[in-house]
Amino acid sequence: MIPACPLASLPRGEALRIEADPPIAVFHTEDGEIYAIDDTCTHQDASLADGWLEGCEIECPLHASRFDLRTGEVDAPPAKRPVRTHRVVVENDVVFVVPSDAPPNLPPGVTVKGQA
Repeated sequence: MIPACPLASLPRGEALRIEADPPIAVFHTEDGEIYAIDDTCTHQDASLADGWLEGCEIECPLHASRFDLRTGEVDAPPAKRPVRTHRVVVENDVVFVVPSDAPPNLPPGVTVKGQA
């Protein structure tokens, strides 16, 4: 598990970026749910943590692709591939991310360290 932050430091409606490989974005929705997905849009190299959160969707700040935080599925193009989701655990008021074992869907030209 990767420690993300104290729950109190992630207000509802906000996101944070965890420096992992690839980076992970953690979102706290207005409804109080917490989700984690790969931070990189699958269309082009843009940080989803910098996007616009509405309900359980994040809109990429670059070309407005939207992703469902619950499933990672694309809700609006130009992205065609989903983002990888990660399990979130809150213990003792600290948010932790359990990284997925699935391979990431990164945009063209972006690689994970150690992969070409």
